[in-house]
Amino acid sequence: MTKAQVSQVPRHIAIVMDGNGRWARARHRPRSFGHNAGRKAVRATIESCLREGIQALTLFAFSSENWLRPQDEVGALMSLFVRALDKEVDELHGHGVRLRFIGHLDAFDESLRQRMQAAMTRTAGNDKLQVNIAVSYGGRWDIVQASRQAAAAVARGELRVDEIDEARLGEWMSLAELPPLDLFIRTGGECRISNFLLWQVAYAELYFTDTLWPDFDQACLRQAIEDYARRERRYGRTSAQVATTS
Repeated sequence: MTKAQVSQVPRHIAIVMDGNGRWARARHRPRSFGHNAGRKAVRATIESCLREGIQALTLFAFSSENWLRPQDEVGALMSLFVRALDKEVDELHGHGVRLRFIGHLDAFDESLRQRMQAAMTRTAGNDKLQVNIAVSYGGRWDIVQASRQAAAAVARGELRVDEIDEARLGEWMSLAELPPLDLFIRTGGECRISNFLLWQVAYAELYFTDTLWPDFDQACLRQAIEDYARRERRYGRTSAQVATTS
């Protein structure tokens, strides 16, 4: 792959996996049926990212606001989550995938937290693809927890207030050690960010598709990547400036 071709492939993709419920409703099935179908789309997307040479994939699996959903749906999601962890981790490990969970993990019960930690520990040495699962996560929460860490560093005398800038605060944000977010995808036809990666999305390219998440496949991801490759990323510069540095 040439240098130009590599630059056209996003290093880091984030996806809001929307549309499971509507997919199930169209088939006169319960929402849990759609969530289970969505798990297959997750597997297909990870496989596609491995083929495409993507470095990092971040999936919005369960937002901090999703706790407000009906209790039976939350329970079904947690059960599905446990089954997926138990079934998928070995295969992901075999493919060289490093798995990480981000969000307010203390909101989950001890058994599930132990499963998450075990999955992260087992795959920690892998480097083909970093897969981040955002659970009980919110972009505002992320900014608040980073700010609290900065405040704690000031209180300990390790940092002066006037030393806090974007770069320093960014060190405490989730995913700080990964490549910046390049491509933000949302399925299901909605055109909003929904409190996902608010800090990290600052210069990402946004891509919205009507495709419901269970129907999102390799061809859909390839279409999103091709759309990304056609865009001119200027970061505040003019097109002429970009042309002279490319």
